[in-house]
Amino acid sequence: MALTQLQISNVRNLLQVRLQGLKGVNVFFGCNGSGKTSVLESIHLLGMARSFRGSSVKSLINHESPSCTVFGTTVLDSPPSVGEEGAVGVGTPVGVQRNRSGEAQIKIGGKAVRTVAELAEQLPLQVITAESFGLLTGAPGARRQYLDWGVFHVEHQFFGQWQRFQRSIKQRNNLLRRGKISDQELTAWTRDLAQTGTAISEYRKGYFQILAPCFKEIMARLAPSLGALELRYQQGWDRRLSYSEALTQGFIADTEQGYTHSGPQRADIRVMSGGHLAAETLSRGQQKLVVCGLKLAQGRLMAQLGRGKCTYLIDDLPSELDNAHSLLVCELLASMEAQVFITCIDQREIRSVWPDGEELAMFHVEQGVVRRYFEE
Repeated sequence: MALTQLQISNVRNLLQVRLQGLKGVNVFFGCNGSGKTSVLESIHLLGMARSFRGSSVKSLINHESPSCTVFGTTVLDSPPSVGEEGAVGVGTPVGVQRNRSGEAQIKIGGKAVRTVAELAEQLPLQVITAESFGLLTGAPGARRQYLDWGVFHVEHQFFGQWQRFQRSIKQRNNLLRRGKISDQELTAWTRDLAQTGTAISEYRKGYFQILAPCFKEIMARLAPSLGALELRYQQGWDRRLSYSEALTQGFIADTEQGYTHSGPQRADIRVMSGGHLAAETLSRGQQKLVVCGLKLAQGRLMAQLGRGKCTYLIDDLPSELDNAHSLLVCELLASMEAQVFITCIDQREIRSVWPDGEELAMFHVEQGVVRRYFEE
């Protein structure tokens, strides 16, 4: 999927922005605080109904407005390069509105939809921002979300199993906290938890087995000096046991503390460098390369498996990367033919590292106003 047009209303300092004829590579440049990152947030809102900053909806909405709205048109194929004529694919209108109470209204093709999952399928997004360092330095939850993004987009049955698992573990934990447990009811929820948890873990392991070599291949190109990099998957319980056996073994601890200790909700991916956690041994610049490698690997896999192309939102790529490594990242993005929205302070920072032969759509951002920029 790719975006061909974008309309933004009242997202932070972007009061009314209309962008037509979006291309394969779209660069937004301007001073800090001008609204560049807010453009990326708006696209994320269109694809996930929330900001990638993790802040509340209230902070996303301009303080003088009761709501914010983003509207876009998606097509099945990448948009044409700058200067090319003709429409590509069949356009589908997509719109998201969020108000201060947190309520979301989502429409795809003019029809209201109820789940963000449908939105995510319509516009798959990969985000590379300062917050993305959490993949290495943050809690396991961020890495589970990263893994599940990939599984969701390549295994259609995963989401249904994930929903069942969330319902089962919530009900089981409620029963465990009651004190007086109905054995029959607890057994039923535990059985369903074991079934869905096993399915989720199998989906994750299957995806991880193809993700790890893809990541290694990309990192060999981005940072050959980091040859000792390795991805490790932890399923969330003793690998020598089935999940049903792990639940049985942990029953006493679960009842004493009132929650389920083992399961997919404890899964994690660890990035190791020379046998040590990458977050503890790599420099900030090396960590950014690893984050880029993780995100690029997922986009490449999605395309290779015939699930389409994702859209990349990249905030301040030159930060913490020298020109040589920025060039390598841009070369990989260009080879994937993915749509890219990227920010920088000076447009020359991206012009100098994007591969020759591909024109870039440039947009200057100043005090919440976005204008198409044509080099003289």
